[in-house]
Amino acid sequence: MLLHLVAEFDLQRDVVPWLAARGWAVALDTSENSSALYIVNVERNGKIIYTWKHLYMFERDLCIISCSINNERTLLAVSFRQYTEEERVSRLLQSVSKYLTLLIEIHPINNVRVLKAVDSCIRVQFLYPVEGRNTSTESHLLLVSEDKYIEQFDIHVVAEEEHKVVIQNSGQLPRIRVADDLVWAQWDMVEQRLFYIVPKESRSTLKCVQFYPDENCNSILESHLDISLNDTQFKLVNFGSDYCQDQGVASGSLNLQVSTSKAGGLCVCCSLASDTPDEVTYSIYFLHKGYNKTFTVSLERTDSHQLKEVAFMNLDYYVAAYLPGQFLHLLNIQHPDRLCYSLFLTGEDARIDILQNCFIRSPLVSTVLDCHVGSMYTVSISESALLQFLQKSKRDSERLAALHCALLYFRHTEDLETQIIWWISENLSTCHSFDPIQEFIIASLYWRMCPETHNLDKLLPYTSLLDWIGIIPGVTCATYIISLPVLEFQNSKGFWEKLSSNLESVKYAEPHLHYHNNVLRREWHNLSEEKEDRRPAAYLRNIFENAKKVLSHLDTLDSEERLAPLFQEEDYQQQLLMGLMVAQLKDHLMRHLQYVGKKKIDQIVLDYVAKLLNLVHRIMKEVWRRYQLHSCIFCFDERGSAGEFAVFHIMSRILEAANGLCMPLPPGFHTLHLGLGVRCLPLHTLLHYIDNGVLHLTETCVRKLLKDLDDTEKNEKLKFSIVTRLPEALGQKVCQFWDHPINANVIARKYVKLLIEKLGNRQCSRPIPERHSVPVEFLPLNYLTNMLAEIENQGMHPYEKQDHINVKFVEETALKHTVTLLGLKYS
Repeated sequence: MLLHLVAEFDLQRDVVPWLAARGWAVALDTSENSSALYIVNVERNGKIIYTWKHLYMFERDLCIISCSINNERTLLAVSFRQYTEEERVSRLLQSVSKYLTLLIEIHPINNVRVLKAVDSCIRVQFLYPVEGRNTSTESHLLLVSEDKYIEQFDIHVVAEEEHKVVIQNSGQLPRIRVADDLVWAQWDMVEQRLFYIVPKESRSTLKCVQFYPDENCNSILESHLDISLNDTQFKLVNFGSDYCQDQGVASGSLNLQVSTSKAGGLCVCCSLASDTPDEVTYSIYFLHKGYNKTFTVSLERTDSHQLKEVAFMNLDYYVAAYLPGQFLHLLNIQHPDRLCYSLFLTGEDARIDILQNCFIRSPLVSTVLDCHVGSMYTVSISESALLQFLQKSKRDSERLAALHCALLYFRHTEDLETQIIWWISENLSTCHSFDPIQEFIIASLYWRMCPETHNLDKLLPYTSLLDWIGIIPGVTCATYIISLPVLEFQNSKGFWEKLSSNLESVKYAEPHLHYHNNVLRREWHNLSEEKEDRRPAAYLRNIFENAKKVLSHLDTLDSEERLAPLFQEEDYQQQLLMGLMVAQLKDHLMRHLQYVGKKKIDQIVLDYVAKLLNLVHRIMKEVWRRYQLHSCIFCFDERGSAGEFAVFHIMSRILEAANGLCMPLPPGFHTLHLGLGVRCLPLHTLLHYIDNGVLHLTETCVRKLLKDLDDTEKNEKLKFSIVTRLPEALGQKVCQFWDHPINANVIARKYVKLLIEKLGNRQCSRPIPERHSVPVEFLPLNYLTNMLAEIENQGMHPYEKQDHINVKFVEETALKHTVTLLGLKYS
């Protein structure tokens, strides 16, 4: 079971023993009173109001419809049904109102004022505009009528002797009309928001009234929905639990709920009627994104008694659509554009034992109220269940959704991150439509960085995928563009500011706001292909200065022992890419976050690149620990173990992921990778990997290989193959560490090639004296040495830092090699 529920309040556990202690619980055991104990309301401060008819001192048993208590606990508002329609007819009480709404002063007891005596049902709800307020002389009460209007009563109280608090107004209480002609309303008790819908022809309009701490209220939102609502329908959400009404809920009643998230997400969830009995249809209007997704789910079992309405639960980052016995769909509110970021579960994974019916409410974020059972639960995603689901998943859509959930919902827990790295190391070859290493790095960076600065979540990438064409078996999804909500507020903070920011990003083509590596990749290729001489020296100096800042900043982030030789050697290419990434990302953020300031942006960019390198190092350390490897990878006289081969394969995939994202790797990565390759791969495979750019020859590794390996026939072949593949600059540095005729022959050939290339089309104009102490009667060699000597005399010596490599060295090497081939002895 993916969702974990913990009972915060339960009538049977928390109330019945209290009643039993007072001798009142006996009546609860009878069938007549089995439903007499139930929850009526949940207030903003988390206090739960429940009712039991024997606790009310009225003349007869009454059906409590709605109840609310003010923050100071001085006033109680209650609405109840006096008589059913049948009772009124049988008792000739047509002139007596069916429903009564009272305002009761708690101390003194039984001081009651009638607010409404009507034939339509009334719901009551006190406002809690200031959290933690202890005393106030004014309270505000909402009355919601089935006659499709909402009023606000302003109630002034005064304190009298003996701690009595009484209503000051002797006449009618002041009131204002908040809303008219509504057919649906939802109360957000935490944020003190009222959402309601007014039907207009074929479309409906969603509106929102925000109640502020200064006791004012404003209509702040208006959004058109293509939902056709029947004028005869009337539905209220989170205005308490009307048990009498819930008992007779019709299957065709309006099932609609608004969900909000801390990140400024605003969704309307609606369960739609389906013409096919074995299908369920529901829509999620992502108002903050400007589109609606309608899902049609084919049911596994079509027993009529099991088919109930879809229940919606607000989990902040997700909104859950739940149909007991069928499915659990966790829809990603922040990133709803691709289905692969939402979890669709069936069978055992979707089962929630303690929620076997759909008569549930979501009065608070990550909270579920089961009105029939009389329990309120906190809801969370089980970390262990999610990991189990990730490990057993067979489809890429499930793996990707679980991976993003683990990284972006749970955020940073070291143990969870370790288990994800282990899962990645075991499943690199099973993920076909995405790279798990890329997703791990990008998603991890996203949640690490975004809390630092407002709107950064719209500028940094959260996925490596450009598109997703996969499907979820049994689920079809249709996406429709909808009009964006209209907001009317000034200087509002919190949720409304974030929602406004989300809407602005949609207006300005949101996908183009996210940082992309296209420019970085082009610039890096240009500089890597030795075109850097076209750039001013100051430009390159600035790039490498950026890289130094990143590495310096990294030292402050990670104090743990690092995996040798990572971060312990210089790597020109990686430092070049590091510095370029800093420059490109800084330019991107400066275009959209100018108000943050250059200094803050510099810090964000350094953090981002440093944490990227740290994540790669983290992966390496965990893989190293998992396979119990040691520093012996640089002992080239032994073959690699199965664990080393596995790590080599993982490092190859890390390199592939880095190339795909055009992201830098920690300096020393290629040395470590090459060392494992030499130990694990046969020579022909090793050379194939080098020729195809999978393995990169580094000075540290090649120098150690040339120095440590003896000159057996097998090792000579390895060394010769490596030496002949070295880039010119690197070859000049490391070839001197192998004192062998083969190496001398290679050096001489390269030297001759470089001199001739420098000569170009110019001709030798004069003879050159003999260069060898004993004249050699070998005309081709004499001609070659004379020509090379002339080129050297013209100041074209390519190995200026290695004086021993000259024409004389070439001549001696050529003679040694010739006599060796002829089987003669050189003296």
